[in-house]
Amino acid sequence: MTEPDPPALAALGRLVSIAQRDTGQSRRVADFLLAWWNARACGGFDLSDLWAVESAIADDMLIVVELIARHREYPTAYGLGADFERLVELWRPAHVPAVR
Repeated sequence: MTEPDPPALAALGRLVSIAQRDTGQSRRVADFLLAWWNARACGGFDLSDLWAVESAIADDMLIVVELIARHREYPTAYGLGADFERLVELWRPAHVPAVR
């Protein structure tokens, strides 16, 4: 399997950064990322939420979808386990024990 390209990793980093904020767009990005992390515990992602974020954010989300599809890895493969645990604490505090 090939290594993810730098633009895909940059898009992922931007999304993680956005999801750590407290805005409507941040919530939608967090929903997207957490659906990848653990959809069963954290819930899925409504694709129509792509309409509710800025175009650049939607573009990054699509880049990450391609990253997920091509590399078949979870966020921990990219060294983001702690970042995603923090997202669970921020956005799904009731589920913290279930996803660790």
